[in-house]
Amino acid sequence: MFLDNRQVAMDSVLEALADSLDYFQDNLDRLRPALRNALKPHYEERGAAMRELQDLVREHLAMLPRDADVERDDYLWLWSRIKSFVGNDSAVLLGELLEQERVLMQALGNAFTHPLPDPLEPALERCWKNCRALIREITKLQQRQR
Repeated sequence: MFLDNRQVAMDSVLEALADSLDYFQDNLDRLRPALRNALKPHYEERGAAMRELQDLVREHLAMLPRDADVERDDYLWLWSRIKSFVGNDSAVLLGELLEQERVLMQALGNAFTHPLPDPLEPALERCWKNCRALIREITKLQQRQR
């Protein structure tokens, strides 16, 4: 089955959301408790937003839910661990989490350029705001690390 442009854009958003959540969960043990406590509420909100979007795209765009890209996730985890050998592990991880947010922002920006069913707009806007809030939090945590 071929996807139209709207479906492709939403698929990219769902993939970026899943990758972001999966990467955070996979690296929880690498975060110091203070960092984990600062970031966890944002990712909990993201999980709820992703589940809502999955339901909406299933209903309005006839799409099935998508999982995180396991091969990409494995590569990012390995690359992050290698970089941690030459730098501060928390600083490296915060940089990787920030990169995940950039990918998500690009996917969200692309989705907003397509005519989407009305019920998707508020859910996407909540994801956008969550992403912006998380970028601000990660940036603040990075500044404290210096």
